[in-house]
Amino acid sequence: MRTLLIASLAVLIAVPAFAATCIYDWEDCGTVLGIYPDMNGMIVTNVTAPDPIYEGFRSLKIEDNLASGTPQAYVAWIYGLADGDSVWAEFARYDVTPAAAPSCRIWGHWNDTDSLTGYSGSASGNYDYGPGLGWDIAGFGWLVVDGHTGLVVECRTYSNPGDVVWIDYLQVSFYADHPGVCVMVPSAGPSAVEPTTWGGIKGLYR
Repeated sequence: MRTLLIASLAVLIAVPAFAATCIYDWEDCGTVLGIYPDMNGMIVTNVTAPDPIYEGFRSLKIEDNLASGTPQAYVAWIYGLADGDSVWAEFARYDVTPAAAPSCRIWGHWNDTDSLTGYSGSASGNYDYGPGLGWDIAGFGWLVVDGHTGLVVECRTYSNPGDVVWIDYLQVSFYADHPGVCVMVPSAGPSAVEPTTWGGIKGLYR
């Protein structure tokens, strides 16, 4: 039995253009769209200095609290995709432990449904744990194939219970030869009702 935490507030915009980039930097005090397996496995907190900040005044602190396995934080959902479309996502990540935990990667899974809990298989991601020397950029590109229509971007932690990493300055770009692609990212406040701003709600399974 799998348990999922679903975020309650977010912002959404449908993009009529063929290409677009969404930037989300946690400045609105948001956290994530969803967590796998649940809050007992991963603790996410919107933080300010003296925690590490890549740009602006806030970042996302992620504490791995799972005894085994790979907890996952969902930071974006792109849907309305079709075969041949491409997606690129990246975020700044912070750790100071070269070749040792804690570490994190950018990863993805397909979600071809209109459900917040949809899961249609792993989409792979960046196998690089990073240099562990402070901030670096983790990025990965996906080509949509096999009839997939939605992609969820994850931050996966590879750590021991109590280990912490930070991420900041998420960028999601897509190219499509058709309109109707949507990008969802976390949001914290009343702007969730605004149809003209980027963002979204999303909680998934894996």
